[in-house]
Amino acid sequence: MNQESKIAIIGLGYVGLPLAIEFGKLYSTLGFDINSHRVEELRSGFDHTLEADLEGMKEAIEKKKDGKGKGLSFSDKKEELKAYNTFIVTVPTPIDRFNAPDLRPLLKATEMLGSILKKGDTIIYESTVFPGCTEEDCIPLLEKISGLKFNVDFFAGYSPERIVPGDKVNTLTTIKKITSGSTPEVAERVDQLYKSIIKAGTHKAPSIKVAEAAKAIENAQRDVNISFVNELALIFDRLGIDTNDVLDAAGTKWNFLRFRPGLVGGHCISVDPYYLAHKAEALGYHPQVILSGRRVNDMMAVFIANKILKLMVKKGRRVEGGKALILGITFKENCPDIRNSKVVDICKELTEFGMKVDVYDPHADKAEVKEEYGLELIDNVSKQYDAILVAVAHNEFQAIDYNALKNGHDAVLFDAKAILDRSLVDGRL
Repeated sequence: MNQESKIAIIGLGYVGLPLAIEFGKLYSTLGFDINSHRVEELRSGFDHTLEADLEGMKEAIEKKKDGKGKGLSFSDKKEELKAYNTFIVTVPTPIDRFNAPDLRPLLKATEMLGSILKKGDTIIYESTVFPGCTEEDCIPLLEKISGLKFNVDFFAGYSPERIVPGDKVNTLTTIKKITSGSTPEVAERVDQLYKSIIKAGTHKAPSIKVAEAAKAIENAQRDVNISFVNELALIFDRLGIDTNDVLDAAGTKWNFLRFRPGLVGGHCISVDPYYLAHKAEALGYHPQVILSGRRVNDMMAVFIANKILKLMVKKGRRVEGGKALILGITFKENCPDIRNSKVVDICKELTEFGMKVDVYDPHADKAEVKEEYGLELIDNVSKQYDAILVAVAHNEFQAIDYNALKNGHDAVLFDAKAILDRSLVDGRL
Protein backbone atom coordinates (compact mmCIF):
# COMPACT_ATOMS: atom_id res chain seq x y z
CA MET A 1 0.00 0.00 0.00
CA ASN A 2 1.52 3.29 -1.13
CA GLN A 3 0.46 6.51 -2.80
CA GLU A 4 -1.18 4.40 -5.54
CA SER A 5 -3.58 2.89 -3.05
CA LYS A 6 -7.16 3.74 -3.91
CA ILE A 7 -9.25 3.56 -0.75
CA ALA A 8 -12.98 3.08 -0.30
CA ILE A 9 -14.51 3.59 3.16
CA ILE A 10 -17.67 1.51 3.63
CA GLY A 11 -20.00 3.29 6.07
CA LEU A 12 -19.88 7.04 6.77
CA GLY A 13 -20.87 7.29 10.41
CA TYR A 14 -18.89 8.40 13.45
CA VAL A 15 -15.98 6.14 12.46
CA GLY A 16 -15.99 6.10 8.66
CA LEU A 17 -16.29 9.80 7.90
CA PRO A 18 -13.20 11.00 9.83
CA LEU A 19 -11.23 8.18 8.15
CA ALA A 20 -12.46 9.16 4.71
CA ILE A 21 -11.45 12.77 5.28
CA GLU A 22 -7.92 11.97 6.47
CA PHE A 23 -7.25 9.40 3.76
CA GLY A 24 -8.75 11.76 1.20
CA LYS A 25 -6.01 14.28 1.90
CA LEU A 26 -3.36 11.79 0.70
CA TYR A 27 -5.07 9.16 -1.46
CA SER A 28 -7.83 8.77 -3.99
CA THR A 29 -10.66 8.01 -1.56
CA LEU A 30 -14.33 7.15 -1.91
CA GLY A 31 -16.69 7.52 1.02
CA PHE A 32 -19.45 4.96 0.42
CA ASP A 33 -22.76 4.63 2.24
CA ILE A 34 -26.02 2.90 1.28
CA ASN A 35 -27.92 5.86 2.77
CA SER A 36 -28.33 8.27 -0.15
CA HIS A 37 -29.47 11.06 2.19
CA ARG A 38 -26.23 10.75 4.14
CA VAL A 39 -24.21 10.93 0.91
CA GLU A 40 -26.06 14.05 -0.25
CA GLU A 41 -25.62 15.64 3.18
CA LEU A 42 -21.86 15.17 3.01
CA ARG A 43 -21.64 16.38 -0.58
CA SER A 44 -23.29 19.58 0.58
CA GLY A 45 -20.60 20.02 3.24
CA PHE A 46 -22.75 19.20 6.29
CA ASP A 47 -22.34 16.46 8.92
CA HIS A 48 -25.13 15.84 11.43
CA THR A 49 -22.87 13.72 13.67
CA LEU A 50 -20.66 16.80 14.29
CA GLU A 51 -17.59 14.54 14.14
CA ALA A 52 -16.25 15.77 10.82
CA ASP A 53 -13.50 18.30 10.38
CA LEU A 54 -15.52 20.28 7.83
CA GLU A 55 -12.52 22.33 6.68
CA GLY A 56 -10.53 19.13 6.22
CA MET A 57 -13.43 17.58 4.32
CA LYS A 58 -13.60 20.60 2.02
CA GLU A 59 -9.84 20.36 1.46
CA ALA A 60 -10.04 16.66 0.59
CA ILE A 61 -13.00 17.19 -1.78
CA GLU A 62 -11.19 20.02 -3.58
CA LYS A 63 -8.15 17.77 -4.12
CA LYS A 64 -10.38 15.33 -6.01
CA LYS A 65 -11.20 18.05 -8.50
CA ASP A 66 -7.62 18.85 -9.47
CA GLY A 67 -7.18 15.53 -11.31
CA LYS A 68 -3.92 14.54 -9.61
CA GLY A 69 -5.14 11.22 -8.24
CA LYS A 70 -5.89 12.31 -4.70
CA GLY A 71 -8.95 13.56 -2.87
CA LEU A 72 -12.33 12.56 -1.53
CA SER A 73 -15.69 11.88 -3.16
CA PHE A 74 -18.91 10.33 -1.87
CA SER A 75 -21.22 7.75 -3.41
CA ASP A 76 -24.04 5.31 -2.74
CA LYS A 77 -23.50 3.39 -6.01
CA LYS A 78 -21.84 -0.02 -5.65
CA GLU A 79 -20.44 0.01 -9.18
CA GLU A 80 -18.12 2.88 -8.31
CA LEU A 81 -16.34 0.66 -5.77
CA LYS A 82 -14.78 -1.38 -8.58
CA ALA A 83 -12.26 1.39 -9.24
CA TYR A 84 -10.73 0.97 -5.76
CA ASN A 85 -8.31 -1.63 -4.37
CA THR A 86 -8.36 -1.08 -0.59
CA PHE A 87 -11.66 -1.29 1.30
CA ILE A 88 -12.11 -0.24 4.93
CA VAL A 89 -15.34 -1.47 6.55
CA THR A 90 -16.75 0.74 9.32
CA VAL A 91 -20.38 -0.36 9.50
CA PRO A 92 -22.20 -0.74 12.86
CA THR A 93 -22.07 -4.00 14.82
CA PRO A 94 -24.93 -3.72 17.33
CA ILE A 95 -26.59 -6.26 19.60
CA ASP A 96 -30.13 -7.59 19.27
CA ARG A 97 -32.86 -7.53 21.93
CA PHE A 98 -31.38 -10.68 23.47
CA ASN A 99 -27.93 -9.01 23.79
CA ALA A 100 -26.48 -11.28 21.11
CA PRO A 101 -24.17 -9.88 18.39
CA ASP A 102 -26.07 -8.65 15.34
CA LEU A 103 -23.66 -9.14 12.43
CA ARG A 104 -26.20 -8.40 9.70
CA PRO A 105 -24.79 -4.97 8.70
CA LEU A 106 -21.25 -6.39 8.70
CA LEU A 107 -22.15 -9.45 6.65
CA LYS A 108 -24.23 -7.42 4.17
CA ALA A 109 -21.27 -5.11 3.62
CA THR A 110 -19.03 -8.16 3.20
CA GLU A 111 -21.43 -9.69 0.65
CA MET A 112 -21.43 -6.46 -1.32
CA LEU A 113 -17.64 -6.31 -1.36
CA GLY A 114 -17.45 -9.96 -2.37
CA SER A 115 -19.47 -9.14 -5.48
CA ILE A 116 -16.93 -6.55 -6.69
CA LEU A 117 -13.70 -8.01 -5.27
CA LYS A 118 -10.69 -8.22 -7.64
CA LYS A 119 -7.33 -9.92 -7.49
CA GLY A 120 -4.89 -7.96 -5.36
CA ASP A 121 -7.56 -6.20 -3.31
CA THR A 122 -7.30 -5.78 0.47
CA ILE A 123 -10.22 -5.48 2.87
CA ILE A 124 -9.61 -3.94 6.29
CA TYR A 125 -12.30 -4.24 8.96
CA GLU A 126 -12.69 -1.60 11.68
CA SER A 127 -16.11 -2.62 12.99
CA THR A 128 -16.02 -4.01 16.54
CA VAL A 129 -16.35 -7.81 16.52
CA PHE A 130 -15.53 -10.82 18.68
CA PRO A 131 -12.09 -12.43 18.27
CA GLY A 132 -12.09 -14.64 15.18
CA CYS A 133 -14.99 -12.97 13.39
CA THR A 134 -12.97 -11.54 10.50
CA GLU A 135 -11.35 -14.83 9.53
CA GLU A 136 -14.18 -17.19 10.53
CA ASP A 137 -17.27 -15.26 9.40
CA CYS A 138 -16.25 -12.59 6.88
CA ILE A 139 -13.43 -14.20 4.90
CA PRO A 140 -15.35 -17.40 3.96
CA LEU A 141 -18.20 -15.20 2.72
CA LEU A 142 -15.80 -13.15 0.59
CA GLU A 143 -14.30 -16.33 -0.89
CA LYS A 144 -17.70 -17.84 -1.63
CA ILE A 145 -19.13 -14.80 -3.41
CA SER A 146 -15.99 -13.64 -5.24
CA GLY A 147 -14.63 -17.06 -6.18
CA LEU A 148 -11.19 -15.78 -5.14
CA LYS A 149 -8.76 -17.42 -2.73
CA PHE A 150 -7.86 -15.73 0.54
CA ASN A 151 -4.19 -14.72 0.97
CA VAL A 152 -3.56 -15.66 -2.65
CA ASP A 153 -5.95 -13.47 -4.64
CA PHE A 154 -7.06 -11.04 -1.94
CA PHE A 155 -5.98 -10.09 1.58
CA ALA A 156 -7.42 -8.79 4.83
CA GLY A 157 -6.57 -6.65 7.82
CA TYR A 158 -8.18 -5.50 11.03
CA SER A 159 -7.69 -2.13 12.70
CA PRO A 160 -10.20 -1.48 15.49
CA GLU A 161 -11.78 1.96 15.63
CA ARG A 162 -11.04 4.18 18.60
CA ILE A 163 -13.30 7.14 17.86
CA VAL A 164 -14.65 8.92 20.95
CA PRO A 165 -17.89 10.72 19.96
CA GLY A 166 -17.95 14.33 21.08
CA ASP A 167 -14.26 14.43 22.03
CA LYS A 168 -12.49 17.21 20.12
CA VAL A 169 -9.11 16.58 21.78
CA ASN A 170 -8.66 12.82 21.39
CA THR A 171 -9.48 12.51 17.69
CA LEU A 172 -8.68 9.99 14.96
CA THR A 173 -5.17 11.23 14.24
CA THR A 174 -4.17 11.79 17.87
CA ILE A 175 -5.10 8.31 19.16
CA LYS A 176 -2.64 5.46 18.64
CA LYS A 177 -4.02 2.91 16.16
CA ILE A 178 -3.83 -0.88 16.39
CA THR A 179 -3.21 -2.56 13.03
CA SER A 180 -2.95 -6.14 11.78
CA GLY A 181 -2.94 -8.14 8.56
CA SER A 182 -3.59 -11.62 7.25
CA THR A 183 0.08 -12.19 6.35
CA PRO A 184 3.24 -10.52 7.70
CA GLU A 185 3.63 -8.59 4.45
CA VAL A 186 0.01 -7.41 4.47
CA ALA A 187 0.27 -6.50 8.17
CA GLU A 188 3.20 -4.23 7.33
CA ARG A 189 1.36 -2.64 4.41
CA VAL A 190 -1.74 -2.01 6.53
CA ASP A 191 0.44 -0.56 9.27
CA GLN A 192 2.20 1.81 6.87
CA LEU A 193 -1.13 2.93 5.41
CA TYR A 194 -2.45 3.99 8.81
CA LYS A 195 0.89 5.50 9.82
CA SER A 196 0.52 7.90 6.93
CA ILE A 197 -2.48 9.59 8.63
CA ILE A 198 -2.15 8.80 12.37
CA LYS A 199 0.08 11.35 14.09
CA ALA A 200 0.10 9.34 17.33
CA GLY A 201 1.58 6.30 15.59
CA THR A 202 0.47 2.69 15.35
CA HIS A 203 0.83 -0.62 17.15
CA LYS A 204 1.12 -3.63 14.84
CA ALA A 205 -0.56 -6.60 16.52
CA PRO A 206 0.81 -10.10 15.78
CA SER A 207 -2.49 -11.31 14.32
CA ILE A 208 -5.97 -10.20 13.30
CA LYS A 209 -7.45 -12.13 16.21
CA VAL A 210 -5.25 -10.30 18.73
CA ALA A 211 -6.33 -6.94 17.29
CA GLU A 212 -10.00 -7.98 17.52
CA ALA A 213 -9.56 -9.09 21.13
CA ALA A 214 -7.76 -5.87 22.09
CA LYS A 215 -10.74 -3.80 20.97
CA ALA A 216 -13.19 -6.01 22.84
CA ILE A 217 -11.34 -5.77 26.16
CA GLU A 218 -10.74 -1.99 25.96
CA ASN A 219 -14.43 -1.30 26.47
CA ALA A 220 -15.13 -4.37 28.60
CA GLN A 221 -12.56 -3.08 31.09
CA ARG A 222 -14.26 0.32 31.29
CA ASP A 223 -17.65 -1.37 31.64
CA VAL A 224 -16.46 -3.47 34.59
CA ASN A 225 -14.87 -0.46 36.30
CA ILE A 226 -18.03 1.60 35.93
CA SER A 227 -20.15 -1.30 37.15
CA PHE A 228 -18.04 -1.39 40.31
CA VAL A 229 -18.80 2.24 41.17
CA ASN A 230 -22.43 1.77 40.15
CA GLU A 231 -22.67 -1.10 42.61
CA LEU A 232 -21.08 1.12 45.23
CA ALA A 233 -23.79 3.67 44.51
CA LEU A 234 -26.44 1.03 45.21
CA ILE A 235 -24.74 0.15 48.50
CA PHE A 236 -24.08 3.72 49.62
CA ASP A 237 -27.67 4.67 48.85
CA ARG A 238 -28.76 2.15 51.48
CA LEU A 239 -26.17 3.55 53.89
CA GLY A 240 -27.44 7.07 53.34
CA ILE A 241 -24.11 8.49 52.17
CA ASP A 242 -23.23 10.28 48.95
CA THR A 243 -21.28 8.17 46.46
CA ASN A 244 -19.42 11.12 44.97
CA ASP A 245 -18.30 12.20 48.45
CA VAL A 246 -16.82 8.76 49.00
CA LEU A 247 -15.11 8.76 45.59
CA ASP A 248 -13.66 12.20 46.20
CA ALA A 249 -12.21 11.03 49.51
CA ALA A 250 -10.84 7.76 48.08
CA GLY A 251 -9.49 9.68 45.10
CA THR A 252 -6.93 11.40 47.30
CA LYS A 253 -4.86 8.21 47.04
CA TRP A 254 -2.54 8.45 44.03
CA ASN A 255 -3.46 5.11 42.45
CA PHE A 256 -7.24 5.18 42.92
CA LEU A 257 -9.09 5.02 39.58
CA ARG A 258 -11.59 7.89 39.43
CA PHE A 259 -14.57 6.29 37.70
CA ARG A 260 -18.00 7.81 38.37
CA PRO A 261 -21.41 6.14 38.64
CA GLY A 262 -24.00 6.64 35.91
CA LEU A 263 -25.85 5.29 32.92
CA VAL A 264 -23.77 3.23 30.49
CA GLY A 265 -25.05 3.50 26.93
CA GLY A 266 -23.53 4.22 23.53
CA HIS A 267 -22.27 1.93 20.83
CA CYS A 268 -19.11 0.70 22.57
CA ILE A 269 -19.03 0.24 26.33
CA SER A 270 -22.58 -1.12 26.57
CA VAL A 271 -22.18 -3.39 23.52
CA ASP A 272 -18.62 -4.72 23.18
CA PRO A 273 -18.66 -6.85 26.37
CA TYR A 274 -21.52 -8.89 24.90
CA TYR A 275 -19.39 -9.65 21.83
CA LEU A 276 -16.59 -10.95 24.02
CA ALA A 277 -19.03 -12.93 26.17
CA HIS A 278 -20.64 -14.41 23.06
CA LYS A 279 -17.33 -15.80 21.85
CA ALA A 280 -16.41 -17.10 25.30
CA GLU A 281 -19.72 -18.96 25.61
CA ALA A 282 -19.27 -20.42 22.11
CA LEU A 283 -16.01 -21.90 23.41
CA GLY A 284 -17.70 -23.38 26.48
CA TYR A 285 -16.78 -20.73 29.05
CA HIS A 286 -19.45 -18.66 30.78
CA PRO A 287 -17.84 -15.35 31.77
CA GLN A 288 -18.58 -14.22 35.31
CA VAL A 289 -17.10 -10.75 35.82
CA ILE A 290 -17.98 -9.36 32.38
CA LEU A 291 -21.65 -10.33 32.50
CA SER A 292 -22.14 -9.42 36.14
CA GLY A 293 -20.83 -5.95 35.33
CA ARG A 294 -23.28 -5.71 32.44
CA ARG A 295 -26.18 -6.65 34.71
CA VAL A 296 -25.29 -3.95 37.24
CA ASN A 297 -24.94 -1.27 34.59
CA ASP A 298 -28.15 -2.26 32.84
CA MET A 299 -30.15 -1.93 36.07
CA MET A 300 -29.08 1.65 36.83
CA ALA A 301 -31.88 3.21 34.77
CA VAL A 302 -34.54 1.47 36.85
CA PHE A 303 -32.68 2.39 40.05
CA ILE A 304 -32.66 6.08 39.11
CA ALA A 305 -36.33 6.03 38.13
CA ASN A 306 -37.26 4.36 41.42
CA LYS A 307 -35.23 6.89 43.41
CA ILE A 308 -37.18 9.71 41.78
CA LEU A 309 -40.49 8.00 42.56
CA LYS A 310 -39.51 7.40 46.19
CA LEU A 311 -38.42 11.01 46.61
CA MET A 312 -41.75 12.16 45.20
CA VAL A 313 -43.67 9.98 47.64
CA LYS A 314 -41.46 11.14 50.51
CA LYS A 315 -42.19 14.78 49.66
CA GLY A 316 -45.91 14.10 49.33
CA ARG A 317 -46.07 14.50 45.55
CA ARG A 318 -48.59 12.45 43.62
CA VAL A 319 -46.87 10.08 41.18
CA GLU A 320 -49.75 9.08 38.92
CA GLY A 321 -50.57 11.99 36.66
CA GLY A 322 -47.46 13.85 37.73
CA LYS A 323 -45.30 15.63 35.19
CA ALA A 324 -41.63 14.76 34.79
CA LEU A 325 -38.86 16.39 32.78
CA ILE A 326 -35.82 14.42 31.67
CA LEU A 327 -32.88 16.52 30.54
CA GLY A 328 -30.76 14.69 27.98
CA ILE A 329 -31.19 11.55 25.89
CA THR A 330 -27.79 11.20 24.19
CA PHE A 331 -25.50 8.57 25.66
CA LYS A 332 -22.93 11.15 26.77
CA GLU A 333 -22.54 14.88 27.22
CA ASN A 334 -22.19 17.46 24.45
CA CYS A 335 -22.64 15.11 21.51
CA PRO A 336 -25.67 14.07 19.38
CA ASP A 337 -25.12 10.29 19.59
CA ILE A 338 -28.29 8.56 20.86
CA ARG A 339 -27.22 4.95 20.28
CA ASN A 340 -28.26 2.60 23.10
CA SER A 341 -29.44 5.47 25.28
CA LYS A 342 -30.37 4.19 28.73
CA VAL A 343 -32.35 7.37 29.38
CA VAL A 344 -35.13 5.73 27.37
CA ASP A 345 -35.42 3.04 30.07
CA ILE A 346 -35.95 5.72 32.73
CA CYS A 347 -38.64 7.32 30.62
CA LYS A 348 -40.43 3.99 30.22
CA GLU A 349 -40.26 3.25 33.93
CA LEU A 350 -41.72 6.62 34.92
CA THR A 351 -44.41 6.33 32.26
CA GLU A 352 -45.44 2.90 33.55
CA PHE A 353 -46.08 4.50 36.95
CA GLY A 354 -48.51 6.91 35.32
CA MET A 355 -46.28 9.95 34.95
CA LYS A 356 -46.36 12.24 31.93
CA VAL A 357 -42.77 12.56 30.77
CA ASP A 358 -41.15 15.27 28.62
CA VAL A 359 -37.64 14.80 27.27
CA TYR A 360 -35.45 17.73 26.21
CA ASP A 361 -32.06 17.50 24.53
CA PRO A 362 -30.57 20.37 22.47
CA HIS A 363 -27.94 18.06 20.97
CA ALA A 364 -30.12 15.16 19.78
CA ASP A 365 -31.85 15.03 16.39
CA LYS A 366 -35.60 15.01 16.97
CA ALA A 367 -36.40 12.91 13.91
CA GLU A 368 -33.73 10.35 14.81
CA VAL A 369 -35.05 10.03 18.37
CA LYS A 370 -38.59 9.60 17.06
CA GLU A 371 -37.53 6.91 14.60
CA GLU A 372 -35.28 5.03 17.03
CA TYR A 373 -37.28 5.24 20.27
CA GLY A 374 -40.73 6.57 19.36
CA LEU A 375 -40.22 9.61 21.61
CA GLU A 376 -41.10 13.20 20.78
CA LEU A 377 -38.47 15.61 22.11
CA ILE A 378 -39.82 18.96 23.32
CA ASP A 379 -38.44 22.16 21.75
CA ASN A 380 -37.71 24.04 24.98
CA VAL A 381 -38.13 23.92 28.75
CA SER A 382 -40.79 26.46 29.63
CA LYS A 383 -43.30 24.49 31.73
CA GLN A 384 -43.18 23.43 35.36
CA TYR A 385 -42.72 19.87 36.58
CA ASP A 386 -43.24 17.69 39.63
CA ALA A 387 -39.95 15.87 39.00
CA ILE A 388 -36.85 16.87 37.05
CA LEU A 389 -33.96 14.55 36.14
CA VAL A 390 -30.59 15.71 34.86
CA ALA A 391 -29.64 12.56 32.96
CA VAL A 392 -26.85 13.87 30.71
CA ALA A 393 -24.21 16.47 31.58
CA HIS A 394 -24.68 18.79 28.60
CA ASN A 395 -23.10 22.19 29.25
CA GLU A 396 -26.43 23.89 28.60
CA PHE A 397 -28.02 22.16 31.59
CA GLN A 398 -25.75 23.92 34.08
CA ALA A 399 -27.23 27.31 33.13
CA ILE A 400 -30.90 26.37 33.62
CA ASP A 401 -32.97 28.07 36.32
CA TYR A 402 -34.25 24.92 38.02
CA ASN A 403 -36.33 26.74 40.61
CA ALA A 404 -38.36 28.23 37.76
CA LEU A 405 -39.00 24.74 36.39
CA LYS A 406 -40.23 23.32 39.70
CA ASN A 407 -43.97 23.01 40.22
CA GLY A 408 -43.76 24.11 43.83
CA HIS A 409 -40.98 23.97 46.41
CA ASP A 410 -41.58 20.26 47.01
CA ALA A 411 -40.96 19.22 43.40
CA VAL A 412 -38.10 16.69 43.04
CA LEU A 413 -34.77 17.45 41.31
CA PHE A 414 -32.48 14.47 40.80
CA ASP A 415 -28.96 14.98 39.44
CA ALA A 416 -27.70 11.72 37.95
CA LYS A 417 -24.44 13.33 36.79
CA ALA A 418 -23.60 15.38 39.91
CA ILE A 419 -23.10 18.60 37.93
CA LEU A 420 -25.39 20.91 39.90
CA ASP A 421 -24.95 22.72 43.20
CA ARG A 422 -25.91 20.21 45.88
CA SER A 423 -28.11 22.74 47.62
CA LEU A 424 -30.47 22.61 44.63
CA VAL A 425 -30.95 18.86 44.36
CA ASP A 426 -32.95 16.27 46.29
CA GLY A 427 -30.84 13.33 45.21
CA ARG A 428 -27.95 12.27 43.02
CA LEU A 429 -25.93 9.15 42.26
